[in-house]
Amino acid sequence: MTDDRFDLGDYGGEFSAPPWILGHRGTPHEAPENTLSGLRRAVDLGLDGFEYDLRACGSGEAILIHDARLERTTDGTGALAAMDLPELFRIDAGAWFSRRYAGEPLPAFDEALDIAGNPQRGFPLHMIELKERGLVTQVASKLAELRPGPDVRIASFLPDVVLEARDAGLPSMLLAVRATEEDRRFVRDERLTSIGVGPGGWRNPAGALDWSFTERWGWSVDSPDDLLEACRLPLVGFNTNEPYRALATRALVQLSPEDCAIGGEYPVKPPTLVIEPESLEREVSSRGEWFGAWASRAEVRNPFPFPVQVRCGIFVRNGVFEIGGLPRVIELEPGEARDVPFELSGGSRSPGGDPLFAALYQWKVGLGGSTIRPGGRLLLDAPICRERQVVADGMVRRLSMVRERPEDPPASMTLRRERGQLVVAIESPGDLEDAHTIVQLDGEIARGGRGLRLRLPEGFDQSPAGLAFSCGIEGQRMGEAGLRRWAGGVPEGLRHGLPGRVYPAQHG
Repeated sequence: MTDDRFDLGDYGGEFSAPPWILGHRGTPHEAPENTLSGLRRAVDLGLDGFEYDLRACGSGEAILIHDARLERTTDGTGALAAMDLPELFRIDAGAWFSRRYAGEPLPAFDEALDIAGNPQRGFPLHMIELKERGLVTQVASKLAELRPGPDVRIASFLPDVVLEARDAGLPSMLLAVRATEEDRRFVRDERLTSIGVGPGGWRNPAGALDWSFTERWGWSVDSPDDLLEACRLPLVGFNTNEPYRALATRALVQLSPEDCAIGGEYPVKPPTLVIEPESLEREVSSRGEWFGAWASRAEVRNPFPFPVQVRCGIFVRNGVFEIGGLPRVIELEPGEARDVPFELSGGSRSPGGDPLFAALYQWKVGLGGSTIRPGGRLLLDAPICRERQVVADGMVRRLSMVRERPEDPPASMTLRRERGQLVVAIESPGDLEDAHTIVQLDGEIARGGRGLRLRLPEGFDQSPAGLAFSCGIEGQRMGEAGLRRWAGGVPEGLRHGLPGRVYPAQHG
């Protein structure tokens, strides 16, 4: 496949909102999050705008950063609130991502507001998440200086902050993990501009209720199925870590209304590949444990009402892989699906950056009803997820932590089920001192001491798909923070990989 990830040929200018598509914290796969480089890249890619986070530094200025502390996304240490603006000028917010971005500064809010948009589109849309209280007055003042200025949504998980933004005359957005009836009443009664919920958060009974009195948005909408749902509803807008896939999905929905009408699934469906580090031979595992060798198949379907040619390929995001077995070109009639074989071997030391299975659809000029249909092409992709799996029953199961460094000694945790609870505990912390537990279950992060008890949701035993799950051991290694983990998903963060899954006893 070429590096031309998104090319619509003659259709390029026709696909626009709704939904508006914004880059989540900029473009975090291509540039460090919450930086001017990442925000500008979102505009360059053709997104309608970007989302970013604001917190106050010690001298009160609003700064673009997600965490309250500096360590994860800068070379600084300590709390942002303990440093004033001149001190922050010495902080590097880019070198952690790559050498290319060494010296990237922590941006102030007014610098983000200065970013120019596409000349044809005007100002980029700003979704501004306030991570803490005390920022609304400053934000309102800065925006008032720019009138006319960019279209904005002032978002927060804190209801009082959202109400303060509304009272300041700013377009307000309540953030939530999923749509609930309680939030619906709050947004309606308080007359908020919008509500934004997390991935799949509209896919529940409350999401199907009447929300016509407000704008519906989404945040971190990345998976093919979630993107397809967001574009079909359609939501007014959403932010995403997958800009190419989001733009292509919006185009797909507008190009294939007949497929939308019958609820057709996302046309590219790669398999999930099970990864079992414990099964690797010693000489193989010495290269790293997050890898394997698979011969599998992806399904590719033609969602369009006209014939297409499809070229399939695999993009590698992280690690080293050998790829084989892919057919050069397949021809698909309208609605036809085909299994596409492939061989994949390789991997990396750490979870994260799963390969992408991509299908480049191409079609020729033809008749579309009474009009001429121009030729075009559309690239759709989906991740080939590598996943660890475990069954939760009355047995005590040992979970071996991945060795992400050659020198890592063995480390392990145990998992068992006690009625409606999942019990996770540290068995051996390896080389970590002051060890404590971190667990992700069904999208929620929990921390404890040597162990944790987590309540399983109702219906777990009737769920063949199981739940997203991962666990790890946090501690100190030679005086610095260290982590050993069973899979991705801990800690939170785009570059930390996907969690595994835990299944009920009857699975498989």
